[in-house]
Amino acid sequence: MIRFENDYSEGCHPKILELLRDTNFEQAPGYCTDVHCEKARDLVREACKTPDANAYFVSGGTQANKVVTSQLLRPYEGVISSDLGHIATHEAGAVEASGHKVLIVKNEGGKLTARGVSEYMENFWADETREHQVQPAMVYISIPTELGTIYSKDELVKLRETCDRFGLILYVDGARLGYALVAPNNDLSFEDIARYTDVFSIGGTKVGALFGECIVFPRPGLLDKNFRTLIKSKGAMLAKGFVLGKQFEALLSRTEGSDEMLYLEISKNAIRQATKIKNAFIDKGYKFWVDSPTNQIFPILPRMAIDELKEHFSFQIWPDLGQAELITRFCTSWCTSDKDTDELVEAIRNI
Repeated sequence: MIRFENDYSEGCHPKILELLRDTNFEQAPGYCTDVHCEKARDLVREACKTPDANAYFVSGGTQANKVVTSQLLRPYEGVISSDLGHIATHEAGAVEASGHKVLIVKNEGGKLTARGVSEYMENFWADETREHQVQPAMVYISIPTELGTIYSKDELVKLRETCDRFGLILYVDGARLGYALVAPNNDLSFEDIARYTDVFSIGGTKVGALFGECIVFPRPGLLDKNFRTLIKSKGAMLAKGFVLGKQFEALLSRTEGSDEMLYLEISKNAIRQATKIKNAFIDKGYKFWVDSPTNQIFPILPRMAIDELKEHFSFQIWPDLGQAELITRFCTSWCTSDKDTDELVEAIRNI
């Protein structure tokens, strides 16, 4: 079975294994206070051109989202998300279990728009009973979205302006950030994301690491006050934090003979492989649920095609409600091979 259902089916990039091997018996202090975590922090600051930024490491994306919302929201405050936002659909209520309601706004192409946030806030402030409601205090988006779509710089700037207008914190979940930053027609950079957000994450789990997410506060101070203590209290602090630091040190370093960091370099493979698969479906005349430029594609397939492909390939299928065609998702990764992609492309041609 060749797997295309997610982008974390493999282990990690060889450069990470190499660094872990070479430093395996090196003694280090725990809880991300080691030299490798500090080196990774320096690389984050360099990439984002934010010399004062603070970076923190946790082992997973759900942990990152939970600790960020717990840090920045009062007990009576909630976070605005699109109805397809990861915190609203695929984290088993982790944010809400920590006491913060996810406030839903309808997505547009998977995205949360400035207009949608403005309308939500205007309705909230027009409601005379608002003091009895959960108070919106944060906006959550992911780059790319759950549908693999990306935000333009203009869209992010407008979200920033809207957040400033209503006094909202802007948080970007970057679990798949590498795939967005190298996508065709993307005009966002690490520097832009640091400039226009209050906090964001750089995902490692889905982009080359064994596991791990890096939470970045571009302008630290009150926002990340005592954040390490909160991370500990939420069970998200890894004793062997140097394992996280080493992985991000490898991912955020420049590759030999290149001006580009490994994180972005390896992300390009996922886009290349996804484009080959997408073109194969287009050539067969299949339509798509959404036009995604990143590593997730969503062809709408008849049952016969799904049954044929399922014999040799693993991919996601949307809930079967008796319709003649179903939405599917094929997901590539930083190390999806030409061999596996070519086999899928051939199978698509032979449907």
